[in-house]
This record gives sequence, C-alpha cells and structure tokens, in this order.
Amino acid sequence: MIEFHATTICAVRRSADDVAIGGDGQVTMGESAIMKNGAVKVKKIFHDSVLTGFAGSVADAFSLTEKFEKKLEENGGNLKRAAVDLAEIWRSDKGMRSLEALMIVADRDDLLVLSGNGEIIAPDQSFVAIGSGGNYAYSAANALYNHTDMDAEQIVRESLKIASSICVYTNDHITVEKLGGDKDNE
Repeated sequence: MIEFHATTICAVRRSADDVAIGGDGQVTMGESAIMKNGAVKVKKIFHDSVLTGFAGSVADAFSLTEKFEKKLEENGGNLKRAAVDLAEIWRSDKGMRSLEALMIVADRDDLLVLSGNGEIIAPDQSFVAIGSGGNYAYSAANALYNHTDMDAEQIVRESLKIASSICVYTNDHITVEKLGGDKDNE
C-alpha cells in the first residue's frame, strides 16, 4: 500500500501574545515521489484560540485533529485537559492505536506534542519541531530562540526554511499561523 506522508512542523511561543506554528507544503507519496507542494498542515481551531499542526500520515492526522477539536469543545478550550482526554482515547481505542501521526498543539499558555503512542510531551523550552525535517527545524529554532530577538513567527519561518534546505521531505512552501494574527503564506 502506498502511503502519503506530511513533513515538517515547527512551533514557537515567545510569550502569551507571541505564539506561532508553521509547516511546509510537501506531501510525499511513498519514499520517492512528491505528490503535492502546497499542502496546509497547520491551522487555528477552537474559536481561533488554539494552533495545531501535524506530521505523519495525512489521513491519520486529519482524524486526530478532528478528535482533538471535539475534546477541546468538551473541555471548554482547556488545552491540557483536551490533550489528556485524546491521549486516553488514543491508547485505549484499537483503531486509534494504529494511527501514524504527531501533532503539535499550542495556545497562549501551553505548547504540547501529542505522539502516536498517546503521549503528551511538554518541551523543555518554548519551541518544538516534528516530522521528517523536525530535527533540522528544532536545531534552527533553538539557535534563533536563544540567540536572537526574532519574534515567534520569524523563528518558525526561518527554521522551516533552514530545514527545507537540508531535508528532502521538506519544501519551502511555508504556511504560518499565529495567535492574534492572520494566516500568512510565503
């Protein structure tokens, strides 16, 4: 079976008023073909107060995002509670255990990674990256976050550009979402 995979997502939280998440647009079919260059893998949910982005199997990621949004509704927008509820379902539901995706979720207070094992990971610092080019984007975000005055959006965008110059599964068609601002494509 040929699988479609999404690639690199990076999120940065400088402060409650400076939170951004971005992703590249490449979708790879199997190991050797680019199926799409302009996919959007980040979005605002729950009344535009939560940012989410995914890497991994596209269909699985859409399913997880939908389930997470329902959990946010059930928990009045409480990001951590919704993440815990989703993790519980992810671990216990036989169908969900086979989902191959990672998600980053962020609001003004928290930044979390939800893993395919039903884990919830709060990064040590206020930035994180996942996907094929995640290590490259993470390294770039680390340097930019700790050694520049760049805002969250600038760090996300530059980190993804750096990852796209190294990782064959990451392109430079970058979409960024931020809290308190509009979607910005480059």
